[in-house]
Amino acid sequence: MAGKTLTRADLSEAVYQQVGLSRAESSDLVERVLDLMSDSLVAGKSVKLSSFGSFLVRSKNERIGRNPKTGEEVPILPRRVLVFKPSNVLKSKINDKMLSAKK
Repeated sequence: MAGKTLTRADLSEAVYQQVGLSRAESSDLVERVLDLMSDSLVAGKSVKLSSFGSFLVRSKNERIGRNPKTGEEVPILPRRVLVFKPSNVLKSKINDKMLSAKK
């Protein structure tokens, strides 16, 4: 499963190729979309991309963890974590691709 990572530059290039905006406009568009998504998540809102999935922010309570090396108990502070839940459409695409690759 060692594949290439999709980067902001790749997204900008795809917008440039498929939409026809200039490279600078394509880059600005990608940056603006990512900024809007991150601002919404920071505000505690979820972000849903139809046929792709949802990004959610969950709050985790304080708990006690253990240092695996020493066994010492360590408090883990409360925090917010980002969770991604893929849509059924995305899950199907991934599984169909995996099944077709095995043939």
